[in-house]
Amino acid sequence: MRKIGLIGGMSWVSTESYYRRINSEVQRKLGGYNSAHLLMESVNFCEYARLQSHHDWDAAAGLMTRSAKRLEQSGATAILICSNAMHKVYDQVAPEIGVPILHIADTVGDKMVADGIKTATLLGTRNVMTEGFYRKRLVSKGITLTPPDEDRVDEIERIIYEELMFSKVTRDSERTMKTFITNIDKNNVEAVVLGCTELNLIIDTKANILPIYDSTEIHADAAVDWILAEE
Repeated sequence: MRKIGLIGGMSWVSTESYYRRINSEVQRKLGGYNSAHLLMESVNFCEYARLQSHHDWDAAAGLMTRSAKRLEQSGATAILICSNAMHKVYDQVAPEIGVPILHIADTVGDKMVADGIKTATLLGTRNVMTEGFYRKRLVSKGITLTPPDEDRVDEIERIIYEELMFSKVTRDSERTMKTFITNIDKNNVEAVVLGCTELNLIIDTKANILPIYDSTEIHADAAVDWILAEE
């Protein structure tokens, strides 16, 4: 079993989901008492949030690089950044270390391509929904994304940063997301991408009007594939 490293804490709520998913899938596939051989660098997201609010992405990339190097030095053979939004610094971090960083958008896009999905709407934090660093990864795989809706962007950003990152789940937000997805379905898209690792707290990914591609689950499953692959 290969050892993998997780950079978590962005937020701790979704990092808990990664840990549970990776270990449960390893146990399901191998049986018995098996669990994943992994390392975790859980950061203080407050530091990243401050840098993000000041648009100091170079400093954020520096923090992320130091975390990745510590995991590599401890024996990780690959690394996951357990956040969609923080993949904004991926291109600065990846060249600085000697093991692969499994890009979350690539794992999502590969799954969609395998399923024959060609059109989708991307939901997540503001930078994921509106900036190119994430969208371009999906588009490069032949997936057409609908333009971001500004009202939807504002409300989802609020839900994520004011509720989900504190593990707060409300019926109002569940209803809001259900309404958003119902309206998205009217645009004749084939699927919805959850480009935020906390959104699965309030969206039923298994029973919805459209297929839901949950980045947390897909990314964690890619980690399992890496862990169990032949050297």
